[in-house]
Amino acid sequence: MAKQGKRLRKAREGIDPNTLVALPDAVKMVKERASTKFDETVEVAINLGVDPRHADQMVRGVCQLPNGSGRTVRVGVFARGDKADEALAAGADVVGAEDLVEKVQRGEIDFDRCIATPDMMPLVGRLGKVLGPRGLMPNPKVGTVTPDVAAAVKEQKGGAVEFRVEKAGIVHAGVGKASFGEEALVQNIRALVDAVIKAKPSGAKGTYFQRLAVSSTMGPGVRVEPSSATAGA
Repeated sequence: MAKQGKRLRKAREGIDPNTLVALPDAVKMVKERASTKFDETVEVAINLGVDPRHADQMVRGVCQLPNGSGRTVRVGVFARGDKADEALAAGADVVGAEDLVEKVQRGEIDFDRCIATPDMMPLVGRLGKVLGPRGLMPNPKVGTVTPDVAAAVKEQKGGAVEFRVEKAGIVHAGVGKASFGEEALVQNIRALVDAVIKAKPSGAKGTYFQRLAVSSTMGPGVRVEPSSATAGA
């Protein structure tokens, strides 16, 4: 087992891994332990009672964080003509059609989020092997294949977070920065939890929302009492 550094050992003081903490208290504990020189991201891990190997148990969606993510997001848009102009006016960083496809094929990916108009998908579909592994492939289920590119760009710039369950049945997502106020982080986390609950697939059996933990980039995780993390709490 790797030896823990002094900073991490100190950060773990006062955290009982077997104790569930109310969400506001958990956020306070995480913020107090975010002691690095950079503004750490506050991250959430949600354990779900699903097996994503089955298509009817896949969990995927998008959540608009009410207080933003704290990240500067570069948005790329595949569009032509007026739709390309709309995307640029809305703040897209990279816009193009065939020319953008060629750039991506060369490995020049200058964006963190990707949006496409429906008519561009036959072209964008060729990029599946490049964009797919990076989680950048546009998908109508999360609103990134749409004729309303202006609204989609504003959402991505404003703090929209995409989530997708991993093989182990866990959803990971960043919900803000350690510099955010406690209430802002609590609101963001509850918004994400609400979106994940609403995305419950038809094939989910038993207890769907099982466990939740909150941590900062370099800090220890704090287990959260699930009922305190829902929108109605």
